[in-house]
Amino acid sequence: MREISIDQLLTLKDVIPVDVRSPGEFNEFRIPGAVNIPLFTNEERATIGTLYKQEGTDAAKWRAMEVVSPKLPSILGQIKALKENGKQPVIYCWRGGMRSKAVATFLSFAGISIPRLIGGYRAYRQYILEEIPILIPKKAITIHGMTGVGKTEVLEKLRERGMPVIDLEAMAGHRGSIFGTFGLFEGHNQKTFDSLLFQTLNEIKDSPFFLVEAESKRIGKVVQPDELQNKKHQGFNIYLQASLSSRIERIHREYVKPYLHDNWFHEKVIERLSHINKRIKDNEIIAALNDAAMSQNYKLVIQILLEKYYDPRYAHKQLDYEGPFHHIHAENTDAAVEEVIQIIHSQSALVR
Repeated sequence: MREISIDQLLTLKDVIPVDVRSPGEFNEFRIPGAVNIPLFTNEERATIGTLYKQEGTDAAKWRAMEVVSPKLPSILGQIKALKENGKQPVIYCWRGGMRSKAVATFLSFAGISIPRLIGGYRAYRQYILEEIPILIPKKAITIHGMTGVGKTEVLEKLRERGMPVIDLEAMAGHRGSIFGTFGLFEGHNQKTFDSLLFQTLNEIKDSPFFLVEAESKRIGKVVQPDELQNKKHQGFNIYLQASLSSRIERIHREYVKPYLHDNWFHEKVIERLSHINKRIKDNEIIAALNDAAMSQNYKLVIQILLEKYYDPRYAHKQLDYEGPFHHIHAENTDAAVEEVIQIIHSQSALVR
């Protein structure tokens, strides 16, 4: 049975990590790019865990053998198929224990040599947490702008142009506001965020700089590392500007239009506004927001939120950033992208 370290895993070509934990464990967090070929279902894992606590190790192992034995041809066949399709499977479980060892052993008995990850997911997580601060490029270019100005769209187009972009919102599964999960799921947890951040940093590690949005330290459920936040605060700043009307249209297009006729949408708007109302002290503003929401005048809701809530709060956040701000008009996203690229190329200290 061949065993490999995290360092070796990351150098393999066409690698596909095979996670043999239960679907519930896999869905909670995993190595990016992994596939789930579980030994146990969620229910089977819970039953075996209960048996272990009540009757001990031997009883739990015997039950595990009874559960897994009928599945072995299917499990081994799926892994064999990955190898035959030109991939390099690597078996792992939570901490490189019995589950991954059992699968690797049975594969070996079947004449199939598939490596097993030493230490499992736990070793991977420890490794990436140590590596993340080291991998962050030296210089940050931070994209600022009021809510709805199109920062994410600009960053996406910069990435398409080959720029080293760190998309924190995508990694968090959250768009950075109280409405940040609209149309999405409930956001990533910290382990998934860290894995995706490590993956991106590893891809851009040879760049002298990176581009990133001026997000708060906390985005949804996750927290950015201090080293990344500090580099943003000490870096080069680009501020995108756009008219209020264009910002309203963009937010309506992204947050409202795709979901307007979904049954959950109106109720969710009312629920999220109730959270904001607790932070707004002006009863007239609260009343205007509620009236606009109840009449489903969502563009007016957006306008009131921008003018009375988000914009005043955003101005305060800029005080955390030390460097000068370079202003760009972003009514036309493509033109804004070109101007950002020109600014970057003109700053020789950034690109070397």
